[in-house]
Amino acid sequence: MPQVQGQPPTIGELEAKYSLYCKAMRLLLKEGRTMEAIQRTVCWSRLEQLHICLPSRYKSPDYLYAVLKRDLR
Repeated sequence: MPQVQGQPPTIGELEAKYSLYCKAMRLLLKEGRTMEAIQRTVCWSRLEQLHICLPSRYKSPDYLYAVLKRDLR
């Protein structure tokens, strides 16, 4: 179902795209982006929304950032 412009995505839509948001963060880290720059991205805000709504299922973007950055070393 296409989104009407200005309408935020549903939790189901966010969950369906979780791996895409993680992949986007990994790519941003590979590009050498700073944490501040990554925090201004759509992927960060979507990951944050998932964590706020379902904290037992989804880690915070800060945690994911640290884990992905460590894995890239």
